[in-house]
Amino acid sequence: MGKLMNKICAHRSVARDGRIVCTKIAEGNNEVSPNLCRHCPAKQVSCDKLHFSLQKFSSSPIVVRYGNGHCEVWGDEPARISFLRAACAAKIVPISDPRQCAACALRTVGEPVLEEIPLPQVVRPAHHEVARGGKVIAFPQRVAAAAS
Repeated sequence: MGKLMNKICAHRSVARDGRIVCTKIAEGNNEVSPNLCRHCPAKQVSCDKLHFSLQKFSSSPIVVRYGNGHCEVWGDEPARISFLRAACAAKIVPISDPRQCAACALRTVGEPVLEEIPLPQVVRPAHHEVARGGKVIAFPQRVAAAAS
């Protein structure tokens, strides 16, 4: 419904407003990052007999501002996801942890897990190369508007 599917994960897509979302997150904000998808418990199991829904836990950071103007962020932990509900369709048993599926003889891999696509590396030139590459123009602090 207006979403483009990703080849790496069938559940990750782009919403119309430009957010990358996971359709399997039932509780919590469904917006995901590539790092969050790497640690997905369903990706760890990688079995087509697994039926699941996910929940996302996001920390609520606290910004502490001191009297001298110094600010600190406390409790800024990365988001994590886990199974909300999961079950094996072949054995008809609930699954609470991806390790329960590790030694299963009935485990079948649906689609081959693609290798992680490396993110493009930003190469920043050394400081002396930046100075030679461009011209610095200082803008005046105040610019008077010309009366027409």
